[in-house]
Amino acid sequence: MKILKFILKAIALIALLITLFIFVSGKTYLFKTLAYNFVGIDDLDLFETRTVKTSNPIEWPTSINYNKKPISEKLETTLKQYESIAFLVMKNDSVLNEYYWDGYNDSSLTNSFSMAKSFISVLTGIALKDGKIKSLDQKVGDFIPEFKNGNRSKLTIRHLLTMSAALSWEESYINPLGPTTEAYYGDDLTGLILKQDVVDEPGKKFKYQSGVSQLLAMVVENATGEKVADYASKKLWQPLNAVHDAQWSLDKKEGTEKAYCCFYSNARDFARIGSLYLHKGNWKGTQIVDTNYVLESVTPYPLDNNGKPNEIYGYQWWVGNYSGKQVFYCRGILGQYICVIPDENIVFVRLGRKRGEKNADGTLTDLPVYVEEVLKWTK
Repeated sequence: MKILKFILKAIALIALLITLFIFVSGKTYLFKTLAYNFVGIDDLDLFETRTVKTSNPIEWPTSINYNKKPISEKLETTLKQYESIAFLVMKNDSVLNEYYWDGYNDSSLTNSFSMAKSFISVLTGIALKDGKIKSLDQKVGDFIPEFKNGNRSKLTIRHLLTMSAALSWEESYINPLGPTTEAYYGDDLTGLILKQDVVDEPGKKFKYQSGVSQLLAMVVENATGEKVADYASKKLWQPLNAVHDAQWSLDKKEGTEKAYCCFYSNARDFARIGSLYLHKGNWKGTQIVDTNYVLESVTPYPLDNNGKPNEIYGYQWWVGNYSGKQVFYCRGILGQYICVIPDENIVFVRLGRKRGEKNADGTLTDLPVYVEEVLKWTK
């Protein structure tokens, strides 16, 4: 009994010390971190949101072979292993196959996580086409006064797009005191970004940092004079004839979009982003993003990647060669993918709760399986 009382007192003391630390440090977001623990695809209701509105919704056509060919054992095993909730395959702009699990369906809204980084790249291209941005080599300081001086004055939009900004940002998903956790659970994204410094020469090394995408979104917002979600509504979601409104998480009520992540939509509407880039920025005859920008976006940008040439990243789009095919894709933690196989006119979307292991070069072990099996499936 004495031991139990001692343990309870110790727990209470630890809880008190943690609470005092949180208040003294000002890191009150840690209360949310402790309460919610791990991020998930169903975090929509945990945060305030801004709606990405659609208009004139048009459903995708379905192929005459819709869901006629059975899923392979290898693909089904892999999808279940990583707790997939949606898998959609499109060929020639028609839905060929789609599967949903665990009560999810074609209208379920789930978290994009870092696929949203690619969406910010798309919006950057649109702002460039609109003349809101003069060139990709324009200085970040032209849009954000706090980046006019010191090392930060060197930063250009191209540095942000290519993840070569060399910010002081620590990209850690397990450190509760790190900026990535604070960005997700905190309530002052803008203040967090404005604290970042440039700690190395920009434009030299590939270094994946969520803060870079958030900074890029701030550039887009200041360049266009519109909230990111509102600009996305007008320039992307509505022109793409999305069927459902999307939701973008905010840091607080009427606050800032978590632009590096947290765009909530469904497999069918996510596929529209892939289809737009499959068609080099053209949507049913309307050029939404310039072709040259799209092609540059899905081409590896010449940077150092841990002592080797960068072969995996363009303008906030991942690129690679799988099963002898060039592919490009949006990628989010826990295995969210919008993948395009241009040679085969294929777009597929995978959403779920887990992903494969990370290779030394930053690629993942599950995506090649999806590509290989989809290619077999669609023959």
